[in-house]
Amino acid sequence: MRILVTNDDGIHAPGLETLEGIARALSDDVWVVAPETDQSGVSHSLSLNDPLRLRQISEKRFAVKGTPSDCIIMGVAHLLKEHRPDLVLSGVNRGQNVAEDVTYSGTIAGAMEGTILGIRSIALSQAYGASGRAGIKWACAAAHGPRVIRKILETGIEPGIVVNVNFPDCEPDAVAGIAVSAQGRRNQELLRIDARQDGRGNPYFWLAFAKARFEPGNGTDLKAIAENRIAVTPLRLDLTDEPELTRFAKAFEE
Repeated sequence: MRILVTNDDGIHAPGLETLEGIARALSDDVWVVAPETDQSGVSHSLSLNDPLRLRQISEKRFAVKGTPSDCIIMGVAHLLKEHRPDLVLSGVNRGQNVAEDVTYSGTIAGAMEGTILGIRSIALSQAYGASGRAGIKWACAAAHGPRVIRKILETGIEPGIVVNVNFPDCEPDAVAGIAVSAQGRRNQELLRIDARQDGRGNPYFWLAFAKARFEPGNGTDLKAIAENRIAVTPLRLDLTDEPELTRFAKAFEE
């Protein structure tokens, strides 16, 4: 099985190293094509106004000056065009990609691009909590990743589906199980603009969430992570809402 690996945190990210280890537990034919720099939050963007720069780092390992979607296209349509990958793995992201995150995440987008190109694709993310980035428990994803991926592949991934996997913020032996969950939704009332001033008195801003108690919905990826379970969420590329499609069709029949 040929595996193409990418991420959005960049070629030097520890999560990418973790994912390479997971991929090598599944196959000895692993190719890495990842962004040259951090591309977190770029979503499914493509570099249409700038050329793509490809740099080989070592055997089967490349960096692209571009987005995760650019990386997958470069891997499939250029580097591996004579023998396409059988599986795309994107991550392991530094931080969870649940709820609304999936619309912003470059990690999810890398897997989406693989799906668009007709390749089975899985996005993987590692949650972290109050300990911050310095305390990310990569061992959780490393320990459970191969088993989860094998089960997903054994079950099968239908065309047009991306599988989103999130590992909880805990040590491997503290994982409480696996939850096949729906995409959750956060309380957007907690969204804040954090206004500050630089040393010259010029304003600048950070997007932030206020700290307040929030109860995630049952059966959601948010709930699974809160309960130390691995969240497995199938996402559909076709964003059409069938009930609304019918309602609008009736409205425009006149």
